[in-house]
Amino acid sequence: MAKPTLADPPVATSTAEPMMPAPVRGAHLRRRNVWIWAFLMPTVVLYGLYTIYPIVASYWYSLVEWNGFESEQRFVGFSNYEAVLADPGFWNSVWVTVVFTLLVAPARIILSLLLAIVLNSPKLPFAALFRTVYFLPVVTTTAIVGVVMQFIFDPASGPINAALQTLGQSKGINFLGESGLALLTVSAVYVWKFFGITMIYWLAALQTIPRDLYEAAKIDGASAVQTFRHITLPLLMPFLLIITVLTIEDTFRAFDLMQSMTGGGPFFGTEVIEIYIYRWAFAASIPQLGFASAAAVLFGLFVMVFGFFQLWAVYAARRLRESTR
Repeated sequence: MAKPTLADPPVATSTAEPMMPAPVRGAHLRRRNVWIWAFLMPTVVLYGLYTIYPIVASYWYSLVEWNGFESEQRFVGFSNYEAVLADPGFWNSVWVTVVFTLLVAPARIILSLLLAIVLNSPKLPFAALFRTVYFLPVVTTTAIVGVVMQFIFDPASGPINAALQTLGQSKGINFLGESGLALLTVSAVYVWKFFGITMIYWLAALQTIPRDLYEAAKIDGASAVQTFRHITLPLLMPFLLIITVLTIEDTFRAFDLMQSMTGGGPFFGTEVIEIYIYRWAFAASIPQLGFASAAAVLFGLFVMVFGFFQLWAVYAARRLRESTR
C-alpha cells in the first residue's frame, strides 16, 4: 500500500450522525411533542380555568341580571352597560384612577431614572447592595405592606405622627382618613413599593450606552449636566417610551394596596375602578355580578386600547433606536 504524499488530498472524515429515515424521524418528533405537551398541560389547564374562562364568563355575565346566589340569570342585553355609564360612582372611579396615574407614573419614572444613574456609576461602592435594598419592597407582599402602612400612618399611635409631635405638631394628622390626603398618601406608598421595578428598567437601559462616550465627554471637559443632556438623555429616548407605557399599565393594578390601606375611602376618594368593580361584585349587601361584569368589561376594553399604545411604543422605540445608531 502506497504511503500518502503531500500531493495527495487529505481524506475527509465526517463525525456527523447519519440522517435518520423519515419514519424514524417522524416518530422521534411525535414522542418529543408528547413530552412537551405533557409538561405544558398543567399550565394550559390552569390558565384556561382561572384566566380564559373568567374573561369569557365576564362577557356573558355583563349581559344578564344575576346576584351570584340564585341559579336564575335574566338576560337584559346592554342594560348593564347603560347603567354603568350612567352611574356617577363609575365616573368618579375613572377620575380617581386618572389622578392616581398622574401622581404615580411621573414620580416613578423621573425619580427612578435619577437613582439609576447614580447606581450605574462604576465608582459607587456597594452598588449591588443598594440595588438590592431598593428592590426589596417589590418582592414584599402588597397586602402586608398595606396593613403595615395603616399602622405607620395611624393618627393616634403611628410613628409618623409621633415624629411630627416631637417636632411641634400638636394634633395627629389622619393621612388615610382625610379625603385630601388619602390619595396622596397611597400614591407615595405605591411609588415606594414599586420603585424598584422602574429602576431595574432604567439600569438595563443605561447599560446599553457605551462607556467610551462618557470617557470622551470627560476628556472634552463636559460637566455632568451636559453629559446627561447630550449623551444619556438622547440615547435613553427609545427606552423612555416603553418604560412610560409599562409604568402607566402598572398603575391600573393598584387594587391590593388601595384596598388594604383605605378600602376606597374616605368618601370614595381612593376608589379606583378595580375597587368599584369589587364593591358591586362582592362587597355589596346584594351583589350585582352583571353590573360589576359590565364595568369590568369596560375597564378591560380600556386596558386593551392602552395595550395597542404599548405595541406602538415598542415599534416607535425600535425605529428611534435605529435612527440614533
